[in-house]
Amino acid sequence: MSVTVRIPTPLRKLTGGADEVVVEGDSIGAVIDHLEAAHAGLKARLCDDNGEIRRFVNVYLNDEDVRFLQGSDTVVKDGDEVSIVPAIAGGCA
Repeated sequence: MSVTVRIPTPLRKLTGGADEVVVEGDSIGAVIDHLEAAHAGLKARLCDDNGEIRRFVNVYLNDEDVRFLQGSDTVVKDGDEVSIVPAIAGGCA
């Protein structure tokens, strides 16, 4: 199954500047593994040492946060869109 993955600006240096890449996978975890195979270094930015998605990285499947689905085990279908959104800290003056 092919899915489109939207790459945030801070990670585009790992994808040769591409803001979207198409990879195979039947789950979010498999998509991340295929991303790593095609673009070395991405998985370390997205996942911790246990292979779980890092707390400060939000992954969306068709606009739904995978944390509220099945996390890395969330099933993806052909043509789905996965968005990676790093958390941004902020505050007020």
